[in-house]
Parts: sequence; C-alpha cells; structure tokens
Amino acid sequence: MRAVAKMLIRVDAEMSDELSGAFPHLTARHHRASTTLTGQISDQQELQGVLNLLSSLGIDVIEVLTIPED
Repeated sequence: MRAVAKMLIRVDAEMSDELSGAFPHLTARHHRASTTLTGQISDQQELQGVLNLLSSLGIDVIEVLTIPED
C-alpha cells in the first residue's frame, strides 16, 4: 500500500495557468511573486518527480511541507 500525504510546495515564481497545468493533481494558488501547489503526493518517488519537473522548468522551490491531517 502506498502512503499518501498532503503536501504544500511553495515556488519562487508566479506560475501561469499553462505551467500549473503540468501538475494536474495539485491545486495552484497564486500569491504575489510566488505560487503554492497543494495536493496528495503518494510517495517519495512522486514528490521527487514533481520537484524534478519544477527544476527542469527553471522554477526554484522555496519550501516543501507536509500538511497534517485534520
């Protein structure tokens, strides 16, 4: 069974809707000069894939947090 955690990834960019579309399983919220992506990440491999894609797009990651379950 795969562990699932709700994650928040904050990046140092205002991502366009087109760029945010590269992460369909995450919800993008735009903030002044940054964007947060939140959603379910099933395992370390999936998280690394998201981080690698952001890096390949030239987007710097500011922080990655696990959001506690309610």
